[in-house]
Amino acid sequence: MENYLVAMAVFAGIYALLALGLNVVWGMTGMINLGLVGFFALGAYVSALLCKRAGVPMVVGLVAAAVLTAGAGAVMALTTARLRGDYLAIITLGFSEVVRLVASNELWLTNGTDGISGIPGPWRGRVTPAAFNVLYLGIVAVAVALIFVLCQRIRHSAYGRVLRAIRDDDQVAAVAGKHVIAFKVQAFAVSAAILGVAGALWGHYTSYIAPEVFVPLVTIYVVLALTAGGTGSNAGAVLGAVLVVFFMEATRFATGWISALAPVQVAALREALIGASLLLVLRVRPRGLVPERIVAVPEPR
Repeated sequence: MENYLVAMAVFAGIYALLALGLNVVWGMTGMINLGLVGFFALGAYVSALLCKRAGVPMVVGLVAAAVLTAGAGAVMALTTARLRGDYLAIITLGFSEVVRLVASNELWLTNGTDGISGIPGPWRGRVTPAAFNVLYLGIVAVAVALIFVLCQRIRHSAYGRVLRAIRDDDQVAAVAGKHVIAFKVQAFAVSAAILGVAGALWGHYTSYIAPEVFVPLVTIYVVLALTAGGTGSNAGAVLGAVLVVFFMEATRFATGWISALAPVQVAALREALIGASLLLVLRVRPRGLVPERIVAVPEPR
């Protein structure tokens, strides 16, 4: 039971990273990104391939995942710089599907649908599984803390105020002399880098990645986590991620005793219960559990 709880805490931490990454581009900048699972997958594959085939340390794999996904995010932002709303959502969703299809078909690189197994983890095989879980939880907790502090610094800085101005009305921000496209590209790159690190940490923990892991449902869960926690709030992103993982696992136990339903029906019931639980949370707290608070900037004398 202890190993299970530690593993769920690791997954909650990884979901918290995904929610923080989404909060940068959506909560702060107002750009809809439904393709975050694509950057999540890209980071996982980059780090897994480098560490397993090239034999580089895990830290190098994490840095490479962050850099390459940031580059992909910048290219995506430049491509969609003048799109907004539904059009941006469709393009980003298409990007995630392209990444998944490439991973499924490029056998020479990703091993196709068989996936990549045996991804090295820190001290895996040299310590007991229980010790490895606790050790990795510490690594994920440090990563969440560092990225949370980074996102908080962004949010409370002048740069973050420009991002929120773009979110509220990018034309007004442009009239005020801000290079809107440049800020959007930077925000998308920072967000993608965080998502890439989350993917790399996922791969090193599970030691196996395959295209069917990176489905759009992951994006939906992260969007729900940020919405329930509080869009624009970094603390809300972390809390929402923990809440979603809790609901995901609680419904597993809640439906485990139902023997009259087929496994597919039980899975559908779980999804319905997760959605109903989150709807209840939003009914009680429409702005999220930890809504964004805008601190007024004092006027210069």
